[in-house]
Amino acid sequence: MTDIDKPAQILCVVGARPNFMKIAPIMRALNNPDLGLSACLLHTGQHYDAAMKKSFFDQLQIPEPDIDLGVGSGSHAVQTAEIMKRFEPVLDEIIPKAVLVVGDVNSTIACALVAVKKNVPVIHVEAGLRSGDRAMPEEINRVLTDQISDLLFTTEKTAEPNLTNEGIDVGRIHFAGNVMIDTLLFNLDRAVSTEQTIEASPYPESSALPDLSKGYGLVTLHRPSNVDEPIVLERLLKVLGQVSTELPLIFPVHPRTKNKIAEAGLEPLIANANVYCLPPLGYLEMLGVMKDAKLVLTDSGGIQEETTALGVPCITLRENTERPITVEEGTNTIVGSDPDKILACVSNTLETGGKSGMVPELWDGKAAERIAKIISDWVKTLS
Repeated sequence: MTDIDKPAQILCVVGARPNFMKIAPIMRALNNPDLGLSACLLHTGQHYDAAMKKSFFDQLQIPEPDIDLGVGSGSHAVQTAEIMKRFEPVLDEIIPKAVLVVGDVNSTIACALVAVKKNVPVIHVEAGLRSGDRAMPEEINRVLTDQISDLLFTTEKTAEPNLTNEGIDVGRIHFAGNVMIDTLLFNLDRAVSTEQTIEASPYPESSALPDLSKGYGLVTLHRPSNVDEPIVLERLLKVLGQVSTELPLIFPVHPRTKNKIAEAGLEPLIANANVYCLPPLGYLEMLGVMKDAKLVLTDSGGIQEETTALGVPCITLRENTERPITVEEGTNTIVGSDPDKILACVSNTLETGGKSGMVPELWDGKAAERIAKIISDWVKTLS
């Protein structure tokens, strides 16, 4: 086989839990033998919980990474720098046709920076999303990654003007749909029921099991703006306690959030409420709990998208969103951390059933296939 006949190698980067759901359908699509591509998977190790990583890779049928940098935790600067240091020699050895990054975590910008400085083209999947909040580290990662990417794939049409307004050539932008929804639809029939998840998850002795027979709400909470400041965290936990008097809540507690609750001595606010705390869940368990919930209270960007695809009312505990289509067309309502707004939205949702919404354009389970085809055509134009 000559070099011309060899498949074009695309080095795909993942680093944290949100990346896993995005890379699974991309890996399947890129390895379609008809496209002349070869996908190599690199895990930076930014998400350093080995058991959780294995659970997600197994459940999502992601192949074991060809390379694992094993970076682990650290401040934003330390983690980003360590990824760059460990990624550069790998890139020098592999010399791929392009580096593909997804989302907006530190691994995304770190690997994109190394690649562009090595004159290796960068592909960004989930480009153009903007919250307008530069205090969010993810917003900085999004803006910078898009600026240095050669090929940008968007999940919604509103992302294109975000990019062109920042000086990015429209010819580099492709509206392909949402790979997160590819994963959701691919796995929906395999979702673990809420009952099975609860049976398999030991709960703290201080937390009694709520009666879920008449429905429940799901809570996720991890953003620094919500959990790092004890006053804000206390306010939110008190609101969750009030909500739980109307609707039992299932709360898979992020390790960061668990630590912040403990540091502030706020455990009684959860233990004495109708809130069922779980450890972090695998993808199929989380999908099962989410799809059967009456409503979801969250500060997660990905969950805003997933609830819209599932038709589940979502109440977002943030002041803004980088995924406006979930509000404009989907089931999402932005309420921030104001207790009165949260309680009013919960009451309205329970009375009316909440926003029904619609599934946005191209959230059809085929985004990764479109992305792979465009990449296949594009690499043929590279020297």
